[in-house]
Amino acid sequence: MPLIEIRDIRKQYQTGEIITKVLHGISLDIEEGEFIAIMGPSGSGKSTLMHILGFLDRPSSGAYQFNGENVEDLDDDELALIRNKEIGFVFQAFNLLPRTSALENVSLPLVYAGIKPAEQRARALTSLEMVGLADRVDHKPNELSGGQQQRVAIARSLVNNPKVIFADEPTGNLDSKASLEIMKIFQDLNAKGHTIILVTHEEDVGEMCKRILNLRDGMIEHDRKVEQKLIK
Repeated sequence: MPLIEIRDIRKQYQTGEIITKVLHGISLDIEEGEFIAIMGPSGSGKSTLMHILGFLDRPSSGAYQFNGENVEDLDDDELALIRNKEIGFVFQAFNLLPRTSALENVSLPLVYAGIKPAEQRARALTSLEMVGLADRVDHKPNELSGGQQQRVAIARSLVNNPKVIFADEPTGNLDSKASLEIMKIFQDLNAKGHTIILVTHEEDVGEMCKRILNLRDGMIEHDRKVEQKLIK
């Protein structure tokens, strides 16, 4: 059974009498342990698809199964619970709390999950070690480089040991060196079994994944496995 299975997913938005159709019947299977890049021009529906897959938005129609469970049968509270326990998010803008240390930023999902403080700290430290920031745990975001801030965001996405990590343009605000460092972390995490779904417009970033899904005008134009460009 695929980890993610969607069938004929459609999404439209209505503003007054104006209807904007974004996704036009997307069907897709994603297996556990895959590393996928969702690519396409601006307006192709990349982020909309990722938001639906990550339970940040609901489709207008279509079927979605996550780990064998029908997502359309879940209410908002049940979706929020799955989001907190099974999904990790990494965004282009990092989304870190500015007056809060790296350790506290990483601990936030555990606070929401009601985990005891001692366990919060232990798990957050482990996540920061995984991304090479064990020596930056007390630093605030303005004391870290852009690449280090994104590593904190990745550590935060890992702290609940999610089934899937979604990354929306995770290298978009970074220089080439920091981008390679971030993609090396994703490759290492995928090698350990993490499923990663990454939105990017950068061809070289897509080539560092194992499968590329090209969208155009809200539909799948190409879906292909690629020979992954490994970062040493």
